[in-house]
Amino acid sequence: MAFQDYSPARGIMGSTFVGLKHFEKFFSTYMAKQIITNTVVLSAYSLIVSFPFPVILALMLNYCVSKRFGKVVQTVTYMPYFISVMVLVGMMNIFFSTNYGVVNMVLKALGMEAYTFMSSEASFRHMYVWSGIWQGMGYSSVIYFAALAGIDPTLYEAAELDGASKLQRIIYIDIPMLIPTAVILLILNCGNIMNLGFEKVYLMQTAPNLSTSEVISTYVYKIGLQGQQYSYASAIGLFNNIINFTILILVNQIAGKTTENSLW
Repeated sequence: MAFQDYSPARGIMGSTFVGLKHFEKFFSTYMAKQIITNTVVLSAYSLIVSFPFPVILALMLNYCVSKRFGKVVQTVTYMPYFISVMVLVGMMNIFFSTNYGVVNMVLKALGMEAYTFMSSEASFRHMYVWSGIWQGMGYSSVIYFAALAGIDPTLYEAAELDGASKLQRIIYIDIPMLIPTAVILLILNCGNIMNLGFEKVYLMQTAPNLSTSEVISTYVYKIGLQGQQYSYASAIGLFNNIINFTILILVNQIAGKTTENSLW
């Protein structure tokens, strides 16, 4: 479809082959650079910022003195994962509303002016990323918590006999044991760096923040399903997948050479 002028009536076999026409059309538009930049920046920002938080949470829970308190914290941080994207964005609209939002009410009480968090192009990326961290941090920490649970207890016993502090145990036992798991997850996340969740970005989009919120997935939806330009949308989607595949191969090779941990 990406190399054809696809027509649902004629089907794939009967549609006209046009080669790279739709790829050239996309890269010649003024929106292409902006859309690709928005996708890469938002994905990289989300990946870099969100990656350490599950590890930190898992380490904190692993060294929590009160096991009951640790289980409560783990449950509380795990629960937001089950909130649907639509409900999450609705909660954000309520909490950060200019007129009746809790955040702006606090700002007004402190003598500051209300800020349009949800419609500002400057705050869109921060709102998207940090709300995602709040929602997914507890779920992502389960993998690291399981990896910590598999560490041989005799290593901790030997470290305690040698007088190692908690910080030293984290540095010399926990983190080296978590590196293989962290590297595999990092490779998988890097291979998906051009694919952002369509629903959340689309629901958070407004006319004022469109310059930073328009990404490949939302653009493909608008021109593919709403505009019915199936071949054009397929070409952009194919380009997106090729970039993801290339990044996955490169990151996997780099990880294999530097840490000796890779997917293959």
